[in-house]
Amino acid sequence: MKINLNPEVDPQTKIIVALDFPSANEAISFCDRIPEVGFWKVGLELFIADGKTILQELKARNKKIFLDLKLHDIPNTVGSACRVATKYGADFLTIHASGGKAMMQAAQAEIQGSSTQLLAISLLTSISALELKSDLQVPLEVSEYVSKLVFLAQSSGLTGAVCSPHEVANLRSQLGNDFCFVTPGVRPAGAAVGDQSRVMTPKNAIAAGANYLVIGRPITAAPDPVAAWKQICQDLL
Repeated sequence: MKINLNPEVDPQTKIIVALDFPSANEAISFCDRIPEVGFWKVGLELFIADGKTILQELKARNKKIFLDLKLHDIPNTVGSACRVATKYGADFLTIHASGGKAMMQAAQAEIQGSSTQLLAISLLTSISALELKSDLQVPLEVSEYVSKLVFLAQSSGLTGAVCSPHEVANLRSQLGNDFCFVTPGVRPAGAAVGDQSRVMTPKNAIAAGANYLVIGRPITAAPDPVAAWKQICQDLL
């Protein structure tokens, strides 16, 4: 399945809802509460708990899958893991750009010919500018560091990246419309920020140049998830 880098006007095509649940049963139950959602994210917790089951159930429902494993290891290990992961039929699969060019090239080589597109994780949206410099000892501004990682990913053959919506506008102007940007750290106005440091509203993130928005707790933890989903879609019109 080829991912559309310019989703239709329908805002529902732009949102990937994070199935951050500890079991496949809970995730499937939630998925079936909002059948209009066409794209779901499966992260580490759910994948480790029961990855095969949830991925099969999502495919049976004709849903697109963002398999967010954030792989980071030596090139041979990540390449092999990506080859195995393509068998699940995920549309997106994430690896860390900080793993380096050789690792990303090995991963890209292993997914060739599959329906899976690799996305490079740049800098987690939970990491602030202060943490980048003081804890990680990276002497760069967040935007500069993210840009370097995204351009490294592109030069390694990847055609998409995950980054904060705050970095998307500048990168979009340099990489054009053929590069796919998926943005976490998206929160509706007034929603709790939680453990995210670099956030933006859904409408502003799309305006900045994001192709897809990953939204979790503002929907999954809402008192009325269906209403929350519909409101976010309405806000994107």
